[in-house]
Amino acid sequence: MRTLLNIIWLLLCGIWMALGYLLAGIVCCLLIITIPFGLASFRIASFALWPFGRTLERRADAGAPSVIGNVIWIVFAGFWLAIAHVLTAIALALTIIGIPLALANLRLVPVSLTPLGRVIVPIAD
Repeated sequence: MRTLLNIIWLLLCGIWMALGYLLAGIVCCLLIITIPFGLASFRIASFALWPFGRTLERRADAGAPSVIGNVIWIVFAGFWLAIAHVLTAIALALTIIGIPLALANLRLVPVSLTPLGRVIVPIAD
């Protein structure tokens, strides 16, 4: 079931959301000081491309630098990516088949706002 949901996700919105994160990551990597933001954006892009069967958890060792970085991220990229997730969720929720995908899109809103200090882990069966 996860594979089927991931394929439908990929075709309907996964590619576009991943491209948004990739664009944000490339822009962040162009500037030397924002490379950690770019790496986090690339990590979230892979999650946004194939989200079912994986989840995000907070890292235990994430501290004050992650909080400061997340505040900066929200101002420059996170707010716009969160809006994109909400708008995509609204469009997907208009169809019955899109409701689980809309819920998955809304699940990505918090991580689009605060990507630093998180790690992607597989969901145990």
